[in-house]
Amino acid sequence: MSGSSPVPAPYAASRPLPPYRALFAVDAKDFTGLPAVQHGPVSQLIPELVDQALERAGLSALRDSKRFPANTGDGVVFGFDPALLPHVLWPFLGVLDDTLGAYNRQCVGPRIRLRASVHVGPLPDGDGAGDGNGTARNDTHRLLDSRPVKAILTASSEQVTHLAAVISQRVYEDVVLGAYTGLHPDRCVEVPATVEGKNFSQRAWLYVPSPSGNLLQAGVRPREEPETPDDAPAEREQDPATESGTHYQGNTQHVGKGAAVMGNVGRDLTYTGESTTYHGTNQHWGGGDNVAGDKRVGDAGDHR
Repeated sequence: MSGSSPVPAPYAASRPLPPYRALFAVDAKDFTGLPAVQHGPVSQLIPELVDQALERAGLSALRDSKRFPANTGDGVVFGFDPALLPHVLWPFLGVLDDTLGAYNRQCVGPRIRLRASVHVGPLPDGDGAGDGNGTARNDTHRLLDSRPVKAILTASSEQVTHLAAVISQRVYEDVVLGAYTGLHPDRCVEVPATVEGKNFSQRAWLYVPSPSGNLLQAGVRPREEPETPDDAPAEREQDPATESGTHYQGNTQHVGKGAAVMGNVGRDLTYTGESTTYHGTNQHWGGGDNVAGDKRVGDAGDHR
């Protein structure tokens, strides 16, 4: 076909690796359940709220320099300079949660509650028609649709929890464990990210800026402003290792439908779907998804 680039054969030759691009994507909970008349306005509103949060978080330059941005109908996705990943994780995700909360408290229409995913990887970015397409882009959307982040948002209060974010393992290792961001590892919960009906399974990390309900009982810690000396960077957070341990004392939860989180601040976390009974910590539920186990603590480098 004239005018199109030939499709390269895999492993036939070596070629330059595309530049690394960070990726951010959000979509709205229960968007398809809205009346058709609300789809257009909500589709327009979501990128406006994201841009407001970027500006409030001091990321106006990122807002104005997005790479291959796209409106997905029920959300947005765009690439950006990976050097800004630490600031996207903290404070932007928290500011976005605040922005959504402020909107939801005064809105007369449907509440806007978002799932977000953050990832990084090589993607073509040369001002061409195929920019932004690749495995990293696909994985960003799979993370966004993964069962743990959907379950957590369903289980939490719509009055308090407006955003649930899933962070890829690559971003977590490079940015969070690398201590480049104000987001402490103890605020993240490890989950296996799977998508129903898709051949996708990756290790990922959940971050909920404003947990509520079962999430608070389980020890998923709410976002707090970091306490730092006057001459320290404002976005850095005090090491929770100096604080007393947080433990969930009651070890029984009964959930009809939705998700349950259970455990203490300890080591790992397991995630189970479908209707079943988990006997290890005397936790029972009906239909829906379950997240149970321990959050990891310790030194930033203490990971598998």
